[in-house]
Amino acid sequence: MSRPSLARRDVHLRELMDDPDCDPQRLQATLRRFGVVNRFVSGWDVLYRKRIRPMLQNQGGTGRILDVGSGGGDVIRRLSSLAEKDGFTVRWTGVDPDPRAYETSSAASPPNAQFLCTDAEALWSTGERFDLVISNHVLHHLGADELTSFAEYSRRLSSGLVLHSDISRSRLAYGLYSAAILPVAPGTFLRVDGLRSIRRSYTPAELAATLGSPWRTSVPYPFRVLAEAPGSA
Repeated sequence: MSRPSLARRDVHLRELMDDPDCDPQRLQATLRRFGVVNRFVSGWDVLYRKRIRPMLQNQGGTGRILDVGSGGGDVIRRLSSLAEKDGFTVRWTGVDPDPRAYETSSAASPPNAQFLCTDAEALWSTGERFDLVISNHVLHHLGADELTSFAEYSRRLSSGLVLHSDISRSRLAYGLYSAAILPVAPGTFLRVDGLRSIRRSYTPAELAATLGSPWRTSVPYPFRVLAEAPGSA
């Protein structure tokens, strides 16, 4: 079977795990294995060293950090571990409107973290504000209008910085992921949904054009795109 064209975003694709009626066992297995996959493909260790650690140092080693669309909670668990090793005191919050993701994240929550079943807009309405707002693999789920709304609410929630990290669509990323994911994919949605995510994802140029000012896009890690902006809280 020939590979699909990646010249444009395939906005009509839907990931299997987004189906409310998908196999619950495969879904939970997928959410649990995100931690392994994200360690290799998401580059959050790099972003921690370059963006998050300096911010926490400037704040005297303390801070409040929000992960929007936190899924199974693996990004918070990883960043929490890195911050703890550096001696920082951080309060972590993860939000996701999917109750199935909330169930998984809450079951393995670090002592300094809380997970909530809600979204950015609803959280903003409560008056909550954070020093840093992040997301991982959220942007490719959103169309242009949804993206600009999500970006705006994430800025309103932050008094410091916002970092949204996602896949950067390319043929090379598609080919490498297709092969590399095979050892951990059985019993999960990781291969099918990962490839669909790549097909739905923005290139850096597309993301920059959609978000506009004050957002800045960059490539912090191979096959990744980062959207960064100051908070507006």
